[in-house]
Amino acid sequence: AASFKPEQARAPPALPVPTPPLAKFKIGLCQLSVTADKERNIAHAREKIHEAVDKGAQLVVLPEIWNSPYSNDSFPVYAEDIDGGSSPSTAMVSEAAKALKVTIVGGSIPERCGDRLYNTCCVFGSDGVLKAKHRKIHLFDIDIPGKITFMESKTLTAGESPTIVDTDVGRIGIGICYDIRFQELAMIYAARGAHLLCYPGAFNMTTGPLHWELLQRARAVDNQLYVATCSPARDAGAGYVAWGHSTLIGPFGQVLATTEHEEAIIIAEINYSEMEMRRTNLPLEKQRRGDLYQLVDVQR
Repeated sequence: AASFKPEQARAPPALPVPTPPLAKFKIGLCQLSVTADKERNIAHAREKIHEAVDKGAQLVVLPEIWNSPYSNDSFPVYAEDIDGGSSPSTAMVSEAAKALKVTIVGGSIPERCGDRLYNTCCVFGSDGVLKAKHRKIHLFDIDIPGKITFMESKTLTAGESPTIVDTDVGRIGIGICYDIRFQELAMIYAARGAHLLCYPGAFNMTTGPLHWELLQRARAVDNQLYVATCSPARDAGAGYVAWGHSTLIGPFGQVLATTEHEEAIIIAEINYSEMEMRRTNLPLEKQRRGDLYQLVDVQR
């Protein structure tokens, strides 16, 4: 086994998982109904963040594109300039995080930066300060004849960087929806010492039933960490109909908490001692064949 060179299976070598600030805590996944009324969406999200915290959540996660309808026509209309300070959606999330003293993975909203649009997730610390901003790396361009065709690249620009952030509840890797299909991104986050992966997402009625839970469990069990997803609630009358089923997956691939397609708040416990136990039971990191293959983290 010593000849397998597991330390060489990651380039650069995997970082040790940091000791988390908390051994265990509650996460709140807010599966929100979304309308064409942005002001209503913002007020509604604020209300549900407060409700999740009232139920004990120390980390709150919002869905993908929660302030706008999910469509190429809507993205330019609802987009906000986050860096320029003209973003009522992220201002609300920041204020809520500070007032409630919780970490918030702010789902995603359409972001305008110069002449470009992005699908962007902002993470706010319990002091209300922006800790990280993830722009969706893998754009949702899909064509299943007779089922669904959607091309995000018609309006959106792809992000250029993985996003991992240290928070009051641990080290979190961020992906948005389609990012979950690319296992390399999750592997990079694991190699950077992530405790938890958060994927705000809005899978559809074609791929949702087949792949949504499957992909979450795969990312969790492959990397022996927690995976949390948060979807908008389903609106059967919308142009894009979301599957729903926001979920928390444990490091052994087990479904710890989930819901159906209606609006809901999921409160569930994350206990990092289980990560340590599973990695001791199944010491994958020590068994990788660095003599045969290697994951290269280009930006590290």
